[in-house]
Amino acid sequence: MKDYTGLRILIVGAARQGLAAARFLAGCGAQVTINDRRPAQQMQAARAALAGLEIRWVLGDHPLSLLDETDQVCISGGVPLTLPIIVETLRRGLPLTNDSQIFMEAVPCRVIGLTGSAGKTTTTTLVGRMAQAAILAPARVWVGGNIGLPLIDHLAEIAPDDLVVLELSSFQLEQMTRSPQVAAVLNITPNHLDRHGTMQAYSQAKARILAFQSSSDVAVLGREDAGAWNLAEQVRGRLLSFGLQRPPTASEGTYVEQGQIWLQTTQGSQALLPVNQVLLRGEHNLRNVLAACAVSAAAGFPAAAMAGGVIDFGGVAHRLEFVRSLRGASWYNGSIATAPERTMADIQSFTEPLVLLLGGRDKDLPWGELAALVHQRVDQVVVFGEAAPKILAAIGPLQAGKRLTWIVQVTGLQAAVQAAAQVASPGDVVLLSPGGTSYDEFIDFEERGERYREWVKQLL
Repeated sequence: MKDYTGLRILIVGAARQGLAAARFLAGCGAQVTINDRRPAQQMQAARAALAGLEIRWVLGDHPLSLLDETDQVCISGGVPLTLPIIVETLRRGLPLTNDSQIFMEAVPCRVIGLTGSAGKTTTTTLVGRMAQAAILAPARVWVGGNIGLPLIDHLAEIAPDDLVVLELSSFQLEQMTRSPQVAAVLNITPNHLDRHGTMQAYSQAKARILAFQSSSDVAVLGREDAGAWNLAEQVRGRLLSFGLQRPPTASEGTYVEQGQIWLQTTQGSQALLPVNQVLLRGEHNLRNVLAACAVSAAAGFPAAAMAGGVIDFGGVAHRLEFVRSLRGASWYNGSIATAPERTMADIQSFTEPLVLLLGGRDKDLPWGELAALVHQRVDQVVVFGEAAPKILAAIGPLQAGKRLTWIVQVTGLQAAVQAAAQVASPGDVVLLSPGGTSYDEFIDFEERGERYREWVKQLL
């Protein structure tokens, strides 16, 4: 492992990933400075989390003078590369890293890494379940990264015979110069353009998960998604794919046929499990299962472990999570849907009459396709939050002969829940699938989903 003793490291951003990196680096003997634009009175919890460690805090601004006494800069996931102190870091040629890069440089065992615009948390969770069924004690399976706690907090516990399943966001991948031994790109569709600026830059960030693989490594790509499949020429080792349709005879991957999920390899095809054993709703979740099986095949897991990871799995919180039934209407929490394309997949998971809650903060993404789908597949819409004017403009007026018959704008999510409760009828599905981020009202999508769940359960 790299020797950090005495190295002067500036950590920009005291969010979850930055705090984890600070904890690890200070424990390795580095001279750590944490810099965050938030004032001291908002940072009490963060400082308490690192109590007892020799860490210098610079709060309220990002003074460029900090770089005069810095050997390396480490950024939290939410810190944009356009921040002046990061621009100056790059201009000076100072090394720039993040917690995932530091983890990959030090982890002693094999790593499975997954990224994608949608579905990566569900797929990562499924792969983790399959790995748990395949890996025998005393070896352990570690699941983390962009999901749950940063695994850099557990580096000292991870052994060479263990297995890491790592979810990676485009923010984390931007600085990565290490690739997992098994790397999966599920899909690449418009997302985070407020951060990356262009689809090309966003795609390039996602592609970095493959860029540093060797000929002995394995890549998994969604063959029915153009953004992911366009990376096939960049694969350096073995390639597996996943999709609903059967892959070409000469290739390896998963598919659906005759009500079964199949794996095709150079040795032939093998049935893995019946589709009717997948509890997750929606075609997009079936693709997530296919992706998880392809990743598990790439990692060498047996078919029984793949089936065992899927059976009885009802999903991850905030991802089409069933909340309750009230007066005959079913309420679902899809707070993770922070892009219009994700909301479209959620809508298509239901055939029942839909009351849809849309809103939050816009990410400079197009709303036109979602608006067209809303007119076709949604009965009633409640729009809330900062992005409400843009969403309303995209949806436009009600259209004769279309399914959408009612739309209303409210201020925030709690008011949206109350408005939906007034119009929901027996047999309806009330769905929070906002299409925007949560940052206009909440810390993150998890807090938004938790508050939604609370407010729905409080309805009489």
